[in-house]
Amino acid sequence: MNAVDHVSPAPGWRWAPAWVLAFVALWPAHGYAEAVLVLGALAGIVRLLQARFRGGTALLSQSAWALTTVLFIAYWLPEAISAVDAVDRGRALREAAADLRYLPFLWIVASAVASEAGRRRTFGGLAIIVAVWTIDGLLEAATSTSPLFWSMDQIKQLISGHGMCTAADVAALDRLSGVLGPCNLKLGIVLASLSPFALDASGRRFGRAGWLLAASLMGLVILLAGARAAWLTYALVLLWSGWRLLGWKRLLGVFALGVVLLAAAAILSPPVAERLDRSTAALTGNAGGVDHALSGRTRIWSAALCMARTHPVNGVGARGFRDAFAACDPEPDELAAWGTGPALHAHQIVLEVLSETGLVGLLFWLIGAAMAWRAWRYAGRMARERARPAMLALAVTVFPFNTHLAAYSTFWGGVVLLLVALYAGSLLNREPVTDSAIPHPAGA
Repeated sequence: MNAVDHVSPAPGWRWAPAWVLAFVALWPAHGYAEAVLVLGALAGIVRLLQARFRGGTALLSQSAWALTTVLFIAYWLPEAISAVDAVDRGRALREAAADLRYLPFLWIVASAVASEAGRRRTFGGLAIIVAVWTIDGLLEAATSTSPLFWSMDQIKQLISGHGMCTAADVAALDRLSGVLGPCNLKLGIVLASLSPFALDASGRRFGRAGWLLAASLMGLVILLAGARAAWLTYALVLLWSGWRLLGWKRLLGVFALGVVLLAAAAILSPPVAERLDRSTAALTGNAGGVDHALSGRTRIWSAALCMARTHPVNGVGARGFRDAFAACDPEPDELAAWGTGPALHAHQIVLEVLSETGLVGLLFWLIGAAMAWRAWRYAGRMARERARPAMLALAVTVFPFNTHLAAYSTFWGGVVLLLVALYAGSLLNREPVTDSAIPHPAGA
């Protein structure tokens, strides 16, 4: 899978980086982002299929075609198999059918970074998007208003007569919401997952000082955004990225600064203090303290394990967790920590795969992970270097010892598969790379 075809770029696909960046930039208005995804996939699928059998290596190397397709199968086939006897079979079949759009999506995203020029434009554009969202988050922290979200909300008001979020969403806001808004509190985890692109760009362009500044500003926004899963994700990014650029001694200083920022944020922000207090409750050692620290997720995870036991082969069906929750709720008469209604997903990627797609799904995911690792292991040094930001972003996003958003949901599934395609396309680039093609950050 390490073969690379030395061919000239396909001029018809110069739009792919811009399409990828438009898709990401529109995440705050996810309906429009989904429309961009679908229209781009429909516009490109005929061209992609024709090119695959007529010099398709002008778009992707043979190994990139293979890896993106295999990773799509590892993601999609479990949900298709789980639909056979799902709790809500109709919905599961619709989800599986709709997710077929991700195959051309993966091909197009991979083709966007299949050349050095495309990779630089795409990775650089992602870094700019992260920087803009970070600055917007800092402005919200200072003024209590996100300029980007406010602007989009005003446009929405003019078009439809109502805002992007309800008054109840705004009233319940207890954290930094940024460009995504108070009805989509995913700013922290989105920035944490995309942070490797911004840190890599700042380190290459401005050296250690640029990396430290970018790391501090993004870290502050991620901290105030409140999602503790994002804190862990970002810590992993800093650990890997900082170790390569700064070395262990300077990296310890970075984490010491992080502790100071965390303490200051806890003093100045009651929501941050509450989350820290909730996290330390796990140190009590009793089940109640652990459940409080995990915001009631032990109850959800118990239900997920119940679903895995009762539907061991192919699970309850992708996105069927909410329908199966009542039958597996260990405390049906108790008010849940999240309020009324069932849990919507397992909040943990391994348990989500196991409960919704069973042992079959877990096996396919493990095969996909093994294939992605094999591609990395047998790639050359320069191939690894150019793919490193995408690899790190993907690795921390699916890091199994964390809590997660739903991998089979429309929003987060699109994020995960975007990172999969960026990884495969940049690692298995169709153009030769010289040592001078990829400058190393200062001190690396």
